[in-house]
Amino acid sequence: MHIVLDETAMAAAGQGNVLASRLIHRAHAEPGWFLYVPACALVEADRARPGTAEHLASLPGIIVLDLDLSAALAVARQETWAAAHSQYAAQPTPDRPDGAVIATTAPGRWAGEPVRVLDLTS
Repeated sequence: MHIVLDETAMAAAGQGNVLASRLIHRAHAEPGWFLYVPACALVEADRARPGTAEHLASLPGIIVLDLDLSAALAVARQETWAAAHSQYAAQPTPDRPDGAVIATTAPGRWAGEPVRVLDLTS
């Protein structure tokens, strides 16, 4: 299972969201679970809730995705860097042929986008 946390999910994890906490636990404890935090979304989460970046980056099982050239080109075409980097990170790759699911507390923002969403508000 490959899951990308958008900035809303990262902030929710810092506020004790049970579903976000379960994802973090599974990524640490269960083989085959991968939890990604795109760098641009991590910056936005930290702006909204200072300390989020250090906290998430220090957790085992969290994979921070750098802004490489392809991601930078994708981000440059979008309105917000956080959403663009999250969407880019969820796209299929050779390592993740089915792509990844975006975990979020704002599922409506992804309506009409070519991504699968995991709603963390339920």
